[in-house]
Amino acid sequence: MREIIQRILEIEREQKRRAEYNFLEKYNAGEKQHLKQIAFHKCPKKNRWVFGGNRSGKTECGAVETIYMARGVHPYRENRKNTFGWVVSLSREVQRDVAQAKILRYLNPSWIADITMLSGKKESPEFGVIDQIMVKNVFGGVSVIGFKSCDQGREKFQGSSLDYVWFDEEPPKDVYEECRMRVLDKNGDIFGTMTPLKGLTFVYEEIYLNPSNSPDIWCEFMEWADNPYLPQAEIDALNKTLSEEQLESRRFGRFKSNGGLVYSEFDENLHVIEPFNVPFDWYDNISIDPGLKNPLSCHWYAVDYDGTVYVIAEHFEAGKTVDYHAQRIKEISARLNWKTDGGRIRALIDSAANQRTLSSVKSVSELFYEQGISVNPNVNKDLFSGIQRVKQYLRPTVGNPRLYIFSNCVNLIRELKSYRWGDADAPKKIDDHALDELRYYIMTKPENSSPRKEKTLIEKDKERLFRKILNERRK
Repeated sequence: MREIIQRILEIEREQKRRAEYNFLEKYNAGEKQHLKQIAFHKCPKKNRWVFGGNRSGKTECGAVETIYMARGVHPYRENRKNTFGWVVSLSREVQRDVAQAKILRYLNPSWIADITMLSGKKESPEFGVIDQIMVKNVFGGVSVIGFKSCDQGREKFQGSSLDYVWFDEEPPKDVYEECRMRVLDKNGDIFGTMTPLKGLTFVYEEIYLNPSNSPDIWCEFMEWADNPYLPQAEIDALNKTLSEEQLESRRFGRFKSNGGLVYSEFDENLHVIEPFNVPFDWYDNISIDPGLKNPLSCHWYAVDYDGTVYVIAEHFEAGKTVDYHAQRIKEISARLNWKTDGGRIRALIDSAANQRTLSSVKSVSELFYEQGISVNPNVNKDLFSGIQRVKQYLRPTVGNPRLYIFSNCVNLIRELKSYRWGDADAPKKIDDHALDELRYYIMTKPENSSPRKEKTLIEKDKERLFRKILNERRK
């Protein structure tokens, strides 16, 4: 009996402490701020995912976002009255121990209108399994946070019309698809927080790679170093207990497969930048990997006075004629005010473009020439030396890489993220059209590029200011 009384007193003290302390108000409000958590909440897109290691702070994102929407107090979005959303966990046990616990931590008891339980008592919901929490909305109504588990099966996810769904860890594809249907009526949101432990699943293929280039999808990786509240001693201890392979998922939140990434140096947060007005003097060359049924990939490359390469524009389409591709290349070149040689646009191209087929008396190179594009097929196609050269440009030196890619070059970015080694110690020949012509271009550059000319004081000052802007954008 004494133990029971003691436990009741502890619960009452905890309830009083929570009532007096607003954890939501303190979230990222002190001197230390988790910048990637803030970026997640600020993102206006409808399908957001955080891939993070354990203890990286990813689950807080989902819990706080859920409460923001339920309470109607989201600091970066238009708030709604009386929202209805789901928190989806892998099982009821995982729900109780992870997502539900985080929700209760940030949800002040005074905001709760009622709780319905699947098991346990609503007076101490942390010890049971919650079905729904009714939350007082600041607009005067009541919002509902419902809890679901994937092991219930897809049929249990039918029927409702939702404002949002939070996936705590990766759901089965059929559950994900069903939940997407639930938010359509209200133009609602999907957001997920997960450690990718299952390999290259549909989340990797459809969300991370985003082959459809959906404008609604946003992804971010979180690791221990991103969490300012995680003590260095704990990071060091975790590092010692996990293998290098385990660290990829458990620390960095990276997707793993039997074949590793070819360009493991590529970091979307580092190498992808927003477009800016590139000086005309930086314009360098165009590179083309021809394709008719397969995609034709074409990119425009610029080089600054320090030899840093910028990929500034992209044309990537399949099933079109040479005439069509030539017209698109000319249109993009005109928009960029790209340099010409005697009125002709010059470009690098795969040497296969010189071959004539039985269906055509002219080669692809000749057809491009007739359309005003003079292509040079004398490119170095050595696969392995080309890969190593690209790696050198991706690898940061003195804090900065030598290759940046504008964010509108979505197909090149997607291929860099997905390019993997196969079983024969060679990359898998899948989705590599943009990467082929990237290699053709990079192989024309010196292995250790030096400035093309001595810079004036004005040019040096421009470079300094530009680097400052780049660094600020990446923060």
